[in-house]
Amino acid sequence: MKYYFDTFETSFGNYSIAVNETGAVVAAAFGGKATLARHPHGRELHRDPQRVGPARREIVEYLNGKRRTFGVKLAPEGTAFQKRIWFALRGIPFGQTRSYGQLAAQEGKPGAARAVGQAVATNPICLLIPCHRVIAANGALGGFAFGQKLKRRLLAHENPASVNYK
Repeated sequence: MKYYFDTFETSFGNYSIAVNETGAVVAAAFGGKATLARHPHGRELHRDPQRVGPARREIVEYLNGKRRTFGVKLAPEGTAFQKRIWFALRGIPFGQTRSYGQLAAQEGKPGAARAVGQAVATNPICLLIPCHRVIAANGALGGFAFGQKLKRRLLAHENPASVNYK
């Protein structure tokens, strides 16, 4: 199977997306092609802005405040547990957050906040799977692969009243 990507400028910085032959997103990240390091099995990526176009449109609309949910197909590769957590992340509404512990309890594993944190950290499809909406139980931002400054900015983009994270 071939994989295609494109990198484009946004008001939040460069953003890259990789899709498979069916057009499903397999990886997305802030930065250039090199940030798609979680791309499945290190397969070669071919630049093709047209194939990435539908996902790009949705990301640009989201970052411009014109979209709150995404409709493009996703095809993240990971363990069954990671996929369950990534699916749960997609259920966090725009402008809201959840703690790692809340996600663990939601998945029937109330003591597994660290395992949830690891699954969130390995999310290969940034924004479309909204890992930025997960914070620590004490209100701290928690980790984010692209830095806390960008995470705070994304959370403020979705809910300006929510910028009081520790």
